[in-house]
Amino acid sequence: MPLSSIYGVYGAGGCGRGVLPLLRQQLAGTDTRLVFIDDDHTAEELNSHPVWGWEQFLSAEADSKFASVAIASSSVRRAIEAKIIESGVRICDVVSERAVIMDDVVIGAGAVISPFVTITSNIRIGRSFHCNISSYVEHDCIIGDYVTFAPGVRCNGNIHIGDDAYVGSGAIIRQGTAAKPLRIGAGAVIGMGAVVTKDVAPGVTVVGNPARPMAKI
Repeated sequence: MPLSSIYGVYGAGGCGRGVLPLLRQQLAGTDTRLVFIDDDHTAEELNSHPVWGWEQFLSAEADSKFASVAIASSSVRRAIEAKIIESGVRICDVVSERAVIMDDVVIGAGAVISPFVTITSNIRIGRSFHCNISSYVEHDCIIGDYVTFAPGVRCNGNIHIGDDAYVGSGAIIRQGTAAKPLRIGAGAVIGMGAVVTKDVAPGVTVVGNPARPMAKI
């Protein structure tokens, strides 16, 4: 008899090793098997869980299969999610029981919400949002698809963030207003510890306090 469900965490690197224990906690008491999926990892087991290649995961017998993509790069995450969906495997959310999510929050499929994250109220977030340890999203923010927050990001109220943006550890984004939200463009990168006080154009990398575009070398 096959197991009723198999859940895979796609990526056995540092991100995946942080996501799998959260998913294990989320699935506690259920009849499931939990594995890493990684075609490039040489170990057969990691942290007491099997490491399977993608084809091995696909061929395993189960009534249902789910996967979470634990990879920081938004472009890689997009490509892998598309492959998973095309195969018929369902994308799952991973949300720590130590996260706080308040009122009227809508988050797209494939989110990874780490411990000690707070997402307050009246917020819209796209698919495959990665929000790492001790980050917060304040009221009335709109966040696009495949956005990544590293640990300790402080995203204050009335901020609009475009698709595929990356916000580095400890970055602070100043609050906007309802009439004039502060905007982070699609594909922008906010450097570690940056203090963002004004809009960031699409595709631009900013660093420092106050944050400025990084000089080209």
